[in-house]
Amino acid sequence: MGTRKKKLSKKRIEEKIRDLYHKNPNLKANYKQISKQLNINTHADRKKVIEILEELKHKDFLEEIKRGQYSLKNKVGYLEGTIELTHSGYAYFYSDDFDEPIFIAPKHLNFALDGDRVMIYLFPLRKDKQPEGEVVEILERANKKIVGTLEITKGFGFVIPSKKHLPFDIFIPASEIPKGIKGPQKVIAEIVEWHEHLKNPIGRIVKVLGPVGDNDAEIHAILEEFELPYEFPKAVEKEAAKLDGRVHPAEIKRRLDYRKILTFTIDPFDAKDFDDAISFRDLENGNYEIGVHIADVTHYVRPGTILDDEAFMRGTSVYLVDRVVPMFPEKLSNFVCSLRPNEEKLTFSVIFEFDKKSLELKKHKFAKTVIKSDRRFNYEEVQEIIETGKGDFAEEILKVHSVTKKLREERFANGALSFENDEVKFILDDEGNPTGVYFKESKDSNHLIEELMLLANKKVAERFTAYARHHRKAGFVYRVHDKPNPEKLKTFANFVKSMGFKILMKSRKTITSSLNNLLETVKGTPLEDIISTLTVRTMAKAVYSTKNIGHYGLAFKDYTHFTSPIRRYPDMMVHRLLELLINDKPVKNDKEELEKQLIYLSKREQVAEDAERTSIKYMQVEFLQDKIGQVFDGIISGVHEIGLFVELIDTKAEGLVHIRSIPNDFYVYDDKNYRLVGVRYKKVYQLGDKVKVRLVKTNLLKKQIDLVLVEEETEGHDAKSKNSKKQRGKKSSGRSHKKR
Repeated sequence: MGTRKKKLSKKRIEEKIRDLYHKNPNLKANYKQISKQLNINTHADRKKVIEILEELKHKDFLEEIKRGQYSLKNKVGYLEGTIELTHSGYAYFYSDDFDEPIFIAPKHLNFALDGDRVMIYLFPLRKDKQPEGEVVEILERANKKIVGTLEITKGFGFVIPSKKHLPFDIFIPASEIPKGIKGPQKVIAEIVEWHEHLKNPIGRIVKVLGPVGDNDAEIHAILEEFELPYEFPKAVEKEAAKLDGRVHPAEIKRRLDYRKILTFTIDPFDAKDFDDAISFRDLENGNYEIGVHIADVTHYVRPGTILDDEAFMRGTSVYLVDRVVPMFPEKLSNFVCSLRPNEEKLTFSVIFEFDKKSLELKKHKFAKTVIKSDRRFNYEEVQEIIETGKGDFAEEILKVHSVTKKLREERFANGALSFENDEVKFILDDEGNPTGVYFKESKDSNHLIEELMLLANKKVAERFTAYARHHRKAGFVYRVHDKPNPEKLKTFANFVKSMGFKILMKSRKTITSSLNNLLETVKGTPLEDIISTLTVRTMAKAVYSTKNIGHYGLAFKDYTHFTSPIRRYPDMMVHRLLELLINDKPVKNDKEELEKQLIYLSKREQVAEDAERTSIKYMQVEFLQDKIGQVFDGIISGVHEIGLFVELIDTKAEGLVHIRSIPNDFYVYDDKNYRLVGVRYKKVYQLGDKVKVRLVKTNLLKKQIDLVLVEEETEGHDAKSKNSKKQRGKKSSGRSHKKR
């Protein structure tokens, strides 16, 4: 005879139900499903489950989302996800199982670091309060290796991480310090252990990169910090070395032959990988034919090979101040695929025909081609031809220029945005140290190439969209740019309104037209960079996706990246998809898997951009190291409660004027109007104001510079004297306050 199951008390069943919802915060279930999960089988106990669910609803623990089905109202329980630390030491937790970021106070981090995958306990939600939680377990460390500066004192050392989001220095015991080290060193360290009673983790040195301030060591530290592989595995180099760059007769027969048609490349003077070329000829019907020829990288790099796998892992080439970290080994990027002059090369092309009189695009076609470039131009040479009408192939270049000028006008008429920030460049000595700064300005020669590349990318994307209309399961690669966040746009419009500019918010076209008028108005003025930067910040980030939402900034319904396969992996994916379509082969792929790949490649692009910006910041600070005490003209580029950020006009380096260093008054931060306001004398420092500043400190370790305002030494005293008469006879407490 079997044993009778012991009846559960109502209190015990409630505990089990609460625990079930704690561990599964997103659970939506009825009494039968809950009973099954809790192994409650008796009729009496199931009846109790029904009663308890109703009671928990009245206690605001559960809510009845539909008849008989309950979900957690005040979500609590355990969640897995990722930690993101802020500069201030607190953090936010992100999980796919929860809709919004969860705040983690420093005391609840329990040794979790930026990027770590963790389990947290989510505290009960409170009305009008952001969700909070506590880290209960570190599942996987994100930063197994940490780049930083080793400083030695009294026989032991500390590694100060380069990433600001790692707020803990790493203690290095004397036994772990490499012998012979003198002075601060750039190093790679790893955490060995972290005891609960210790403030700092204990680590060891994995690799010494070199002395702090040494150019090569600092750049290698940036590469390590962003986990950018600056060397290729030997197997990848070996595979690249096997590539045969010769163009064989059998391959020429399979392609359109453009070797005898005028073709040229236009690139920066120091470029080595030429992945696009332009051909031109007058057709018999009087029209112009312009060919956009792109290096046929996928002819040499096949899916599933170690060359392809390495390129996907890297995602993109990275252009630092003094070097390029390429996506492919040099043999492929600079020789086999590079469209060098007087060499036969395989290309993937978009051939355009334009009406000679109206310059309208009449038709286009896609084709695998073979070319032989007649001339390599740099942008400066082509610019001189455009301006003077003289030089090699001047007649043909001027005809191409007339077409691209019209394309550009039409694009802006259709609502495209105009962003043209000058690019910071450095003059370097033989050791890679900066000796000068200059700015690369975008001119007509740049626009000529830009417009043809945009048109080619657009037409390839339109071909994808045409196929996708009838084959919805097929996945394609788009470059998309979402419309701006309305709140950000409204805030920006209010700010520029205070400066005398107006953004018309009636429609997409009035917004873009207003923004372009604003950018054109401030062009060449001290406000240009600030307004351009703030405009960009109101915009969404362009990314890769299978979901074609269009490109807001370019005003294109369809857009992709096809024109740079030597340095961008998504372009290779596009080449492979387009080749299927022009050969009338079906596109059979997993759209969800493709989307995951594109999310990864968008992240790799962001990493590359961050590394490039970091290398520029380092060079700017290094360039200014011997200029302490000098006075510079600057623009207030940011306003914060800690002070003013000022961008130096000569170098575009940004430094901080701390609020405590501004004399003669107390200042409060007006966050709505991007300004600091003096409490007593009402002097205002606002975003975009031109100021004079003195350089007082540089910090290579943090890539920061400190500044003080120069005009305050005179203007501040003048302001004080002007107001002193008004203050005479009036009793003042002398107290002020800072709005925080």
